Amino acid sequence: MQQIDRRTFIKRSSVVSAGVVTGLAVTENAPAVSNPSDRVNIGIIGIRNRGKEHYRALSKIPNVRIAKLCDIDQRLLPEAVSDVERLTGYRPGTETEYRKILEDKDIDAVTIATPNHWHALQTIWACQAGKDVYVEKPVSHTILEGRRMVEAARKYSRVVQTGTQARSAFPMKKAIEFIRENGIGDVYMAKGLCIKPRASIGHVQDGEIPEGVNWDAFLGPAPYRHFNLNRFHYRWHWFWDTGCGDLGNQGIHQADIARWALGKTAHPVKIQGSGHKFIQDSDQETPNVQHLTFEYGDSSILEFEVRGLPSNKEGGISVGNLIFGSRGWMSIENEDAGRSEVRYGELNLLPIGYSSYKEQAGPVFSNESPETADAVKDHFLNFLGCVRSRNWHDLHADILEGHVSTTLCHLGNIACRLRRTLEFDPAGETFVNDREANSFLTKTYRAPYLLPETV
Repeated sequence: MQQIDRRTFIKRSSVVSAGVVTGLAVTENAPAVSNPSDRVNIGIIGIRNRGKEHYRALSKIPNVRIAKLCDIDQRLLPEAVSDVERLTGYRPGTETEYRKILEDKDIDAVTIATPNHWHALQTIWACQAGKDVYVEKPVSHTILEGRRMVEAARKYSRVVQTGTQARSAFPMKKAIEFIRENGIGDVYMAKGLCIKPRASIGHVQDGEIPEGVNWDAFLGPAPYRHFNLNRFHYRWHWFWDTGCGDLGNQGIHQADIARWALGKTAHPVKIQGSGHKFIQDSDQETPNVQHLTFEYGDSSILEFEVRGLPSNKEGGISVGNLIFGSRGWMSIENEDAGRSEVRYGELNLLPIGYSSYKEQAGPVFSNESPETADAVKDHFLNFLGCVRSRNWHDLHADILEGHVSTTLCHLGNIACRLRRTLEFDPAGETFVNDREANSFLTKTYRAPYLLPETV
């Protein structure tokens, strides 16, 4: 198979430190793969949890080579390498420094499954280095980061897919198609539900950095803190330095589907929210219960609830969506279940002035072949098709879509932290006459892991 030297690297007078790349650039509009028959070489960044899903899905796709695996925890690499070799017959290389992946001219694209606070910088640097990117959700840690990511993708003509794989799931696409065809009438409200009880993380004392872990690289742009297991693998979701709580962890999928159902491409103009950490005595900083309302310029509403404690289902749904229209409503289960149901209603006015609502079942959209359906694989197929065609417009979840949906999560968290109603300017992506709220649009970065003012 022909290997293509397709990038010209330009040195800049900027800092390059372990795990940090600010000095790599590429000529704009550089092709990623010369023609559709070329193999795509991929580097996977972060190989725990979602990273495993990445290489397992990619291993099912022809003409793809998982060239390298990268993680700051060296202890994870041997098992991951064995998994990839077993699945593909090819033994990938390994790196512990992200910049080494970007310097490798043979790598066409990277997938990023690192903690939230790393997504923006790694995506921007990859675009500057001429790599296409598949970045996990939520795409950013702040609203400004998301905007910079969009700017980088466009400036360097990169294909950047967001890891909201419901956009590639058959039942989700059919459900949205049904809504667009006026199947439930005029949609006036969509609701996202993340009813997902989680155990308390308790209290953990600081400890020694485990051998094989680059703790400084894990923290990256976050403030330096002593090593703590509660701030490391997966539990980083529950701390503001590195995560966005369950609203950004699981809820981003349902927020994205709700916005998709409403047909909104702009941000909301008003946000109301309340949220707290109830019951549990633990190190967790993010809320485990949230109730949010987003109002758009046309007065349509997007609601969201996070319930991380024991709770009932709503409309038969624990993790999913409820979509409300003038003719009926739709329930959408979590994309892993792959099912959505429509209910119709008929309003009958009674002579005495009361009304009754008669409900009947509508169509059901589910995976045509549940045993083989794989939304993650299908999402990667869409990404790889666009890598080869160089047409990012065909992405199911382009970085701009990811930015707009992720902004919902940031707005909701900010409203909860400030405990008051917020007004937002969608065009300027700033809060209206609200200095305190605007301070949450960005954050302080630990040098040299700095968000560039211009990409």
